[in-house]
Amino acid sequence: MHNQSESFVASFFKMESAGGIFLMFSAVLAVIFANTPLIHYYDLLLSTPVEIRIGNFEIAKPLLLWINDGLMAVFFFLVGLELKREVIEGELSDKRNIILPGVGAIGGMLVPALIYVYFNYDDPVALQGWAIPAATDIAFALGVLSLLGSRVPVSIKVFLTSVAIFDDIGAILIIAFFYTSKISMSALIIVALCIVVLTILNKRNVISESPYILVGLIMWAAALKSGIHATLAGVILAMFIPIRSKENPDISPLKSMEHDLHTVVAFFVLPVFAFANAGISLSGVGIKEMFHDVPIGIALGLFVGKQVGIFGLCWLFIKLKITNMPKGMDWWSLYGTAALCGIGFTMSLFIGSLAFEETGVDLFFDERLGIILGSILSGIVGYIILRLKLKNEVLNPI
Repeated sequence: MHNQSESFVASFFKMESAGGIFLMFSAVLAVIFANTPLIHYYDLLLSTPVEIRIGNFEIAKPLLLWINDGLMAVFFFLVGLELKREVIEGELSDKRNIILPGVGAIGGMLVPALIYVYFNYDDPVALQGWAIPAATDIAFALGVLSLLGSRVPVSIKVFLTSVAIFDDIGAILIIAFFYTSKISMSALIIVALCIVVLTILNKRNVISESPYILVGLIMWAAALKSGIHATLAGVILAMFIPIRSKENPDISPLKSMEHDLHTVVAFFVLPVFAFANAGISLSGVGIKEMFHDVPIGIALGLFVGKQVGIFGLCWLFIKLKITNMPKGMDWWSLYGTAALCGIGFTMSLFIGSLAFEETGVDLFFDERLGIILGSILSGIVGYIILRLKLKNEVLNPI
């Protein structure tokens, strides 16, 4: 019995959908905590003060912000590593593979943002959340896709992943330009000096991971104090990790770190973030709260905007013969994949926390309700379309 249990656990963590399932479980657990007497302990945990002090330098934040600013920097570091690998030697190294997911991602960010703005243009505070429905949660989307099993063509996975990568680039740029507070030049100078040191390490082909991590930690602390969002330090650090050693091409620091971090991010960083940010208290919720402009704008942005934006722009570029439909895909599979991209969950929650954390107005309920509704609807519709489409292909093979 013990061996059977052990093999089940081992098999679960090897499943492609395991990360998405674990993420979903964490979100559900957060909602349970927020709607039972356990809410007292939930709030107490997230508001626990955590402080690091070295001389006059200190970082003092509640646990929630350590999770959002610290753990998510690790997530963005992994995103940066994956992005660099894909651009240098992966699917995005071939320019022919860039056009379709690239334009899809642009449509998938632009249309949801416009839908949100349409509902909230007359409220300056709510308007700050315009980027919330522009994000895609790749972990959740791939988790839902993997539930369809081996019938899913590789081209669908590649397209979905590529759109999400471009989406992440867009999210990084949005955070950098729109969600920064007052800039501290002295802290920014330290960030710049860290970049110089990282450049030297990279040029000298230093393949040991320790110097990069040490400089990265200093850069993260400086970024935290500079006014730019600290998670950007993770992306910057990833750009300087060597993809391979010049002396021994078989050694790849980037792939090694990516491999080591993947499990940590999938089964710790993202679930902890979801648990800390998805706790919605449903007490006193009525029709008025559910149909508030903020959750409606987000839910429709994710559910309608992603489908219209991604599929619409891809359809246009394919019809104009600027690019081609990927092999193994057709219009229905493209539409189903576009629907899955409406699962915004983790990234949308993160951008939502940035959008409203400094306004002094509590819009977290509105934001999280819209994200969860839009993501659930997108996941269900995308799954049903692809399941029906792939089932027909199996029954009627070409």
